[in-house]
Amino acid sequence: MVYIASWDDFLEKSIQLFRSDPEKTRYVMKYRNCDGKLVLKVTDDKEELYSLPDGSILSYQCIKFKTDQAQDAKKMEKLNNIFFTLMARGPEADISEIGGKEQIETQPAKKGRGRKQ
Repeated sequence: MVYIASWDDFLEKSIQLFRSDPEKTRYVMKYRNCDGKLVLKVTDDKEELYSLPDGSILSYQCIKFKTDQAQDAKKMEKLNNIFFTLMARGPEADISEIGGKEQIETQPAKKGRGRKQ
């Protein structure tokens, strides 16, 4: 498991990982209140054997991002929106226009029957 230090690198690699195998990729968020840390993990659970001089070990394609900054919550929300879009529209969907919270256009209140206030 590799912790990615840069948010942009984590975002790019997690999207590549999802697009390589959308059926197997999963995304996990974990917040530890005692440490005040948020850990994001993206994995596809593909087993790969790496041979080392002393033997072989089992490894998964897994990337992680760890932060303790409150401002990174908006980045996490953007990643959620990207994954929701990719899952709903397919792995080849255009994600360039996806942002964080978008402004919802407010509609004027309807006048209807009801109790006057």
